[in-house]
Amino acid sequence: MECFSPEIINKLGYYVYRLIDPRNGETFYVGKGKGNRVFAHIKGDIEEDSLNEKMSRIREIELADFRVAHVIHRHGMSESTALEVEGALIDAYPGLTNVMGGHGNSNYGAMHAKEIIQRYEAETVEFSHKVLMINVNRTATEGSLYEATRFAWRLNSNKASKADYIVAVQQGLIKGVFEADDWLEATQENFPGRETTEGRYGFVGREAPVEVVKEYKNKLVPEKFRKRGASNPIKYSW
Repeated sequence: MECFSPEIINKLGYYVYRLIDPRNGETFYVGKGKGNRVFAHIKGDIEEDSLNEKMSRIREIELADFRVAHVIHRHGMSESTALEVEGALIDAYPGLTNVMGGHGNSNYGAMHAKEIIQRYEAETVEFSHKVLMINVNRTATEGSLYEATRFAWRLNSNKASKADYIVAVQQGLIKGVFEADDWLEATQENFPGRETTEGRYGFVGREAPVEVVKEYKNKLVPEKFRKRGASNPIKYSW
């Protein structure tokens, strides 16, 4: 099957789907869409995906002489409902290749009760510096928070370089504070051990001074930077 017929598309509405590696049954991507979006992803026909981790996984599957499997999880939805279902599924499958977290996940995604208490009891931060905020996925921080925060983002490198500090944000809370020496194109040459990602940037730096970390860490980002449904992981305080 390569596509849905127009008659089927009219009945589908918005839907949420998973892409599955047939070699091990692992879900590696969750998406939402309408029409033939799922088939476009399976075939690698999404233009912006040409160099990302998801496309690399699809190529590996094809080179092994398999075909990407899929499941349509829920259909017949409005776009707003599909966004909520997509966000819940992204939280449910760790280790996905999704670059972005799901709709609302930065504020309302999966949390332990302790994390919920910490979040809603946290003091709202007041920025006394130019601060670049980066929302990072929970699964991305299973290793180094610095590594998860510094690579690789679609942003204006000139504007980013004006920031005094970069903060890593998870579900509205500041989890780490860093200082950048330089912003560089996200290439393998600039970041050894990482794959080149066209059109994106990363920074080279270190954790911020102790007094700056104390000023910002574990504080809540102001509400104006936490608008529900906002998809851009990059925010500027100025």
